[in-house]
Amino acid sequence: MKYRRILLKLSGESLQGQQKYGLSPEVLQSYAEQIRDAAADGVQIGIVIGGGNIFRGLTGAKRGFDRVKGDQMGMLATIINSLALQSALEDNGVKAKVLTSIRMEPVGEYYSKARALEYLEQGCVVIIGGGTSNPYFTTDSASALRGIEIEADVLLKGTRVDGIYTADPEKDPSAVKFDEITCEEVIVRRLKVMDLTAFTLCRENRLPIIVFDMDTRGNLGKVLAGETIGTLVKM
Repeated sequence: MKYRRILLKLSGESLQGQQKYGLSPEVLQSYAEQIRDAAADGVQIGIVIGGGNIFRGLTGAKRGFDRVKGDQMGMLATIINSLALQSALEDNGVKAKVLTSIRMEPVGEYYSKARALEYLEQGCVVIIGGGTSNPYFTTDSASALRGIEIEADVLLKGTRVDGIYTADPEKDPSAVKFDEITCEEVIVRRLKVMDLTAFTLCRENRLPIIVFDMDTRGNLGKVLAGETIGTLVKM
């Protein structure tokens, strides 16, 4: 395997599959199987999941919710998703721990870098829920922060799209995919891959990003093996 330790960012929207809301058992099973195979190859895996399939704070703010309350509801949504993935992993024979950035034992242990590293070294998949625990920060920023903290070799952003394009390929059929791109070019082109805070954290700490299609079974293993899947954002 090319990478020894990774931070895998999963989209909350991807977890809903073909549904308009909630959790798809089929998607959870597919993700759990791919993560199981990666863990079996000795890769240490930290995971951050979004909450957009349940509640998105910014959307809530547009509907009249206080932004801070909306973001806190979104944090709780990420923890629901974290528990769902933990359950799917355990059903597939994988040891998984949920750590939360907000104190809520016994739902999950309170996150600390030391605790996360201890579990990773024991061979557990570590799922970190609750975002950064602060409003106004996305789960992209949380994944960058946790990736840096756990000293990951790479941040893998698993999405429904197979990489970074010049435009949204779901809206613009003429969009062209990048195999590689620099962080500066992403920012200059204003490509909506991750928010600026996340990119800045990764750039300043030299954490490379790979954006790839997690919904295609086997892609996670291909990325970890070093195959050219998705788009590499070089720092």
